[in-house]
Amino acid sequence: MKSKMKCYLVLCIIFCLFLSLNSTSITASKKFQLGHVDPVTEEDLYHIPVVKFIELVYERTNGEIEITEFGNCALGGDRGLIEGMQIGTVDMALVSNAPIGSFAPAFMALDLPFIFPSAECAHQVLDGVVGRKILDTLDPIGIKGLAFTEAGFMQMLNNIRPIEKPEDLQGIKFRVMQTPIYIRMFESMGANAIPMPFGEVFSAIQQGVMDGLTVPIMGSHIYGNIIKYLSLTKNNYNAPSFQVSHSVWNTLSEEEQQILLESALDAARFGRIKVKEIEAEVLVEIEEIGIKINTDIDKKPFQKAVKPLYEEFRDKIGSDILDSLLEETAKCQ
Repeated sequence: MKSKMKCYLVLCIIFCLFLSLNSTSITASKKFQLGHVDPVTEEDLYHIPVVKFIELVYERTNGEIEITEFGNCALGGDRGLIEGMQIGTVDMALVSNAPIGSFAPAFMALDLPFIFPSAECAHQVLDGVVGRKILDTLDPIGIKGLAFTEAGFMQMLNNIRPIEKPEDLQGIKFRVMQTPIYIRMFESMGANAIPMPFGEVFSAIQQGVMDGLTVPIMGSHIYGNIIKYLSLTKNNYNAPSFQVSHSVWNTLSEEEQQILLESALDAARFGRIKVKEIEAEVLVEIEEIGIKINTDIDKKPFQKAVKPLYEEFRDKIGSDILDSLLEETAKCQ
């Protein structure tokens, strides 16, 4: 009898171990890292959609896919993130639009000034066929584009005068991103376009080396003590995108791939709502610290002034992409 009991206990132990091992294999998740360049703070416009994306993917895969956020350039700057995804050392990223143009030129279309008349128009176009067409140009370089988020329109800050018409930019020294379209945009309206790393801008304005810059509303409040005017020109739409390395994408099932696509789009839409809320709060702060806000801007003269740039960059962007984008944005007017 004792012998039978011992055998029974041994069998029970073996069975429990089997269940335990089997359970571990069932709940084991695929773990990935997602990088971006912004700080990991509650009001950051990169962090907000990233957190939502991570939550949605985890929930919809029942914990099978677990993503960890690495902000503040922990996995590299935008260029480093793109190159990392190409060679498989970076799993996923939320990448700023401007740096992507040197890897996938179709993305340069989104940097064209005054291309989107409103945020609502941008959402409609980028969530549709044209947005998908642009994202798919990442495939040949080893990256899967998921969806476009939003970090707000770029606005004009300067110490010389409010910007109401293109002529108001004459002679102003504007810091611009180190991309051809941004440089040519300011040059075409008579400003002195000076490419400069973002980290050097504050001291350059403080010392009078630079008169102004263009940033989203969210980034303008840090200049409260050194900048006089904020003009809500909405000159360029800021559309970072969720991206995944093919080395990760190709390991996922079709169902998991679909979950990532849908979760990225839902996270982007969630982030856009937050952009509106946060920008409204920041505008109140800006007025309180003394920056004069100018909203009396007719965008038509600006659009006319920069229109030649569309043709200047047509060949680089690709006529098919540019024409499709212009056709869709025209429907928003």
